[in-house]
Amino acid sequence: MLARMDADVLEFMRDPGEFLAIAGDLLAEQPVVSTVVATIAQRALDELADGIAQPEENWWLVVRDGAGAVTGAAMRTAPFEPRPLFVLPMPEPAARLLAHELHARGEPVTAANGALPAARVFAEETARLTGGSVVFAQHTRLFELGELVEPAPAAGGLRLAGPSDAELALEWFSLFMDEADEQAGRPRGTSAREVPRPEDMRRRIQQGSIWFWIDQAGERVHLTAANPPSFGVARIGPVFTPKPQRGRGYASAAVAEVSRLIRDGGSRVCLFTDQANPTSNRIYQALGYRPVVDMANLVLTTV
Repeated sequence: MLARMDADVLEFMRDPGEFLAIAGDLLAEQPVVSTVVATIAQRALDELADGIAQPEENWWLVVRDGAGAVTGAAMRTAPFEPRPLFVLPMPEPAARLLAHELHARGEPVTAANGALPAARVFAEETARLTGGSVVFAQHTRLFELGELVEPAPAAGGLRLAGPSDAELALEWFSLFMDEADEQAGRPRGTSAREVPRPEDMRRRIQQGSIWFWIDQAGERVHLTAANPPSFGVARIGPVFTPKPQRGRGYASAAVAEVSRLIRDGGSRVCLFTDQANPTSNRIYQALGYRPVVDMANLVLTTV
């Protein structure tokens, strides 16, 4: 399906494979900035190959200029309410066109995430069309690892998660966003999030993308996860240490070691931070992570 305004054309599609074929060059040009869209598209494609159907309401989008070149991308695939869009960099007229197109076809939008300024432009135009307003629910920043700086040693060591770790990993994934809200000064449960499914956790463990830090007593005291590489970039997250175990250097040690493993495997490494969380920003920058782009999670309110 196509929508047009001036020179910009929006091309919607349901098939993640078609999206990757069309948007691949753009994603490859900016693989760090595109990490969320690229990894989710690849995951959806892999699930289709495994016979896992994708929700009918999901869509992918590319923006083309007057010459037909792809200049932006977005997706709406979030499995949790309010199903925020994820918007990659695109021309501002295209972001406004996207707001008009979704409004015209009666598709409700009450949240949008993604790169600034495109996500903000889209949200503000949607709010103008609906008579609402835009609230910055969360300011995030995407970092890429430069030169890895070794942290102070922490007691214990890293271990790849196995099938017997699935239950604890599921519990800690579920706790992660609540405690991230708390650390950033927001009420627990403020941030919309995906509730992990047991089958998803088992799949991630089978992929070898979850690690635990094991203390000297053999206890699991920290979790660091990562997404499989897409276009040569792997994204770390979530990173979770239970409250009783914090302040002992486990997060720094685990993220440093996982980062090294990913890089040794031939991929670049990136991660997100919540700009309102001084602890995570300090830890990652001390390890050598450098900012790439600011992003935001936006909520649209109605009057």
